[in-house]
Amino acid sequence: MLPKFPKILVYGLLVGGSLALIPPVAFARMRATPSPNRPIHIFYDMDFQPKFKAQAPNPLFADGRAMRPIADGAVARGEAYADAHMDEGVVEGQWAVTLPAQMEMSTATLERGQQRFNIYCSACHGYAGFGDGAVNKRAMELVANAAGPVNGTQWVAAKSLHDETTRNQPMGQLFNTITHGIRNMAGYGAQIPTQDRWAIAAYVKALQLSQDAPSAK
Repeated sequence: MLPKFPKILVYGLLVGGSLALIPPVAFARMRATPSPNRPIHIFYDMDFQPKFKAQAPNPLFADGRAMRPIADGAVARGEAYADAHMDEGVVEGQWAVTLPAQMEMSTATLERGQQRFNIYCSACHGYAGFGDGAVNKRAMELVANAAGPVNGTQWVAAKSLHDETTRNQPMGQLFNTITHGIRNMAGYGAQIPTQDRWAIAAYVKALQLSQDAPSAK
């Protein structure tokens, strides 16, 4: 038989266990409940430094504003966009037909372009560039399904990159389209780094050449 503990010991353990739960419960409540009081700062660091908050008045300046407008002509580091060839695909007012001087037309560049193309472009244009990507196919099926629920689907068919109008576009024009978009296609300038967009444009030209190469004589 199990030994019988004194009642006072049992009561003591119950009371002690209950009291031991108070600190973690209090801490949990303090973390979950917003307080109007300032937090306790053991190390002040820079929390209470003199400063002007956004939209606050500042008598130091003639316009009385703490927030200063951007100086005319200011350019963020690395965002001068002074190289028209690299940044816009233009050379002396014409679409560039080559990669920028900072890049080399190499197997590595084309492989990088293929990888990025497969990630960003193939969903609509297809892996071979014929406009038969999975997203385009599904959208066209929904639009063509007049008897079923279309759910307001509207879609402009993805363009084949082997159409004559696109096939004859210089590399710089393809780069510009990837960057800024065209018609219903959104631009990818914010998602794809500049050199990767050039690599995609170079790969597209390689794709086009693969389907329109002159026959050997």
